[in-house]
Amino acid sequence: MDRKTKRDMGIKKIENTVTDDLLDWCDSFAFSLFVIILIFMFVIRIVVVDGRSMMPTLRDGDRVLILHMFSDPKQGDVVVMNSDALGKTIIKRVIATEGQEVEINYSTDEVLVDGKKIEESYLSGASLDMHELNIFNNQNYDEKSKTYKYTVPEDCVFVLGDNRNNSTDSRAIGCVPIDCILGRVFVRIFPFSKFGSFE
Repeated sequence: MDRKTKRDMGIKKIENTVTDDLLDWCDSFAFSLFVIILIFMFVIRIVVVDGRSMMPTLRDGDRVLILHMFSDPKQGDVVVMNSDALGKTIIKRVIATEGQEVEINYSTDEVLVDGKKIEESYLSGASLDMHELNIFNNQNYDEKSKTYKYTVPEDCVFVLGDNRNNSTDSRAIGCVPIDCILGRVFVRIFPFSKFGSFE
């Protein structure tokens, strides 16, 4: 075998190796892209916060990731849900789940669940305003004690916004069916200066 033939065979071998590597890379890229698309379709989703109802925890324009697939909502979870009453998607905090009794005391600015005050360090500290109180069900409000009591129905959650005086939530629209919950917020991705999990 002469030198030219050996050289041509060497070049062909290199070309085949490059082609194989390129095809392997394309296969890997296509598979990775497919997996990412599946994840964003069925597991996580980017949601833009619209409005001030979750301040100071989340602000208007913040971007968050939500988990589509998660266990039943728990007290304290921040969730994104479809609200039939409002005709839009909203983001609120779960205060109580099915069977629990919620009591909102407007005299002491306290929220109790099953008779125990819940710790809410995420609130801004403003006093509760009663302007939206009686829209949903005024028979649950006691004028004398200025308290609102409500037992959460089966397969529902009671939600409130962290910015209580600027939030249309379960006080106004009633409890939200679990089926309407799109997912639980687990991380903020924008603004980058506040990237990460939150309370």
